[in-house]
Amino acid sequence: MKNNVSGKMTCLQLTMVVMLNMLGASIILMPTKLADIGSQSILSWIVTIAGASTIAYVFAKCGMFSRRTGGMGGYASYAFGKSGSFLANFSYGVSLVIANLTIAISIVGYLIELFNWTLTPLEMGMMSILVIWICSLPTLRGARFIGAMSHYSSYGILLPVLFLMVVGWSWFEPTQFLNAWNPHGLSLFNGVSAGISMTLWGFLGLETACANAEAVECPEKSIPKAMVMATLGAGIVYVGSVNICFGIVDPALLAQSTAPFGLVFATMFSPEVGKAVMALMAFACAGCLASWQFTIAEVFRVSAREGYFPCIFGRVSPRLSVPWIGIAIVLVMQSLAALLTIDPRLEHQFYILKDLAVVTNLVPYLLTFAAVNVLIHREGVDLKIGTRITFFASIASVYSLYALYACGEVAMMWGALVTFAGFWLYGYAARVLERKGALRGCE
Repeated sequence: MKNNVSGKMTCLQLTMVVMLNMLGASIILMPTKLADIGSQSILSWIVTIAGASTIAYVFAKCGMFSRRTGGMGGYASYAFGKSGSFLANFSYGVSLVIANLTIAISIVGYLIELFNWTLTPLEMGMMSILVIWICSLPTLRGARFIGAMSHYSSYGILLPVLFLMVVGWSWFEPTQFLNAWNPHGLSLFNGVSAGISMTLWGFLGLETACANAEAVECPEKSIPKAMVMATLGAGIVYVGSVNICFGIVDPALLAQSTAPFGLVFATMFSPEVGKAVMALMAFACAGCLASWQFTIAEVFRVSAREGYFPCIFGRVSPRLSVPWIGIAIVLVMQSLAALLTIDPRLEHQFYILKDLAVVTNLVPYLLTFAAVNVLIHREGVDLKIGTRITFFASIASVYSLYALYACGEVAMMWGALVTFAGFWLYGYAARVLERKGALRGCE
C-alpha cells in the first residue's frame, strides 16, 4: 500500500469517518425514540432512506464537479455568492455545535446505565461537559490520527449491531413486533412524520465528507465514493438493527431506556453481556464525538480563512495544522449550551437538541440544492448528467422541506431565529470582506 506522508485521510478512512459520524451520532439512542412511535417507524425509514440517498447523490456530484473549496459553503456560493456561502457555513457550524452535545449526552446515558449512577440534572449536565472536553483531546493529533481512530472505534458499534442483525432473529417475536405497530393510534401520515426527524438524524453526517474535503487525499474522487458507500452501509445497519429490537424487548421498556442496545443484549443473554455492549458502544460513540469535533474545527477554520468567521478560528498548530484555539472556543460554547438545556430526563434534553440540530443542518442542504443549477452550468457539466442532477436535487429539496415540517413548531422557531441571526452576523463579515475588496462575487 502506498505510504501516505501527507497527513491526510485515505478514501477508506473517510468512508469510515462518515459512516461512524452517522451511526455514532444517533444509533445508540435510536430504539428509544422510535419505540415510542411504534414499529410503524419502519415506514419512516423507507421515506428517509429514499431522501438520504438522493441527498447523498447530489452531494457526491457536487463534490465531483465543483472546483471551489469550503464544502457546502463553496457549493452554495455558485448561486448565492458570499452571503449564501456564509449562511451555509454558519448554520452548519451551529448545527454541529449543538449536535455534538447530543452525542455526549448519549455517552452519559450509557455510562449511567453501565455504572448504575444516580445523577441530578446538574450533575448530568456537568458530566456531558466533561465527556465532550475529554473526547476533543484526540483532535489535537490531526486528520490522520482522527481517521485511524474513527476506523478502529467504529467496530464498537458495528460488531454489536451486526451480531444483533445476524443472530438476534433467534429471539425475535413477530407477534410482539406487530402488536407494537401503532401504540398511540396515530394516522399513517402523522406516524411517518413523527419518525422522520429521528430517522433523518441518523443520516446527518453524510455531508461531513464535503466538510473534510481539504483533509482527504484526492477529494474529487474520494468524496463521492465515501458518501455513497457510507450512506448505503448506514441504511442497512439502521433498518436491520433498530427494528429487530422491537421484536425482542417490549417497546414500552425501550422507550424508557437510556441504553437500549444494552437492554436488548441483557434480555438476550445476561446483564453482564448487556453491560459489555454498553461499554463497547460508549467507546465507539466517544470516537464518533472526536471525529465530529474535528469536523467542527475544519468548518470554522475554512470559514475563518474565507473571512466569514473571526480569524482566531483559522490559527493552526505549526506541525499538524490543527486549529486548537478554535476547538477551545467551540468547547466553551458547547459547555454553555449544555448548562442552558439541562432537563430532568436525559433523553428529553437529547430530543430538544436533536431537533434543533436537524433544522439548522437542513439550511445548508437547501442552499446547496438550490445552487446546483448554477454549479452544473458554470462547470460545463454534460446536459444529460446535469438534468439528472437537477432532478435529484429537486427531490432532495422536497424531502428536506418535509423534514423541516416533521421537526415541529418549537424546533422550527428556534432554527429560524438562528438562521435570521446568521443574516445579521453576515453584515459584520461583509464589512471585513468589503474592506479587503473581496465582497463582490465568488469568481
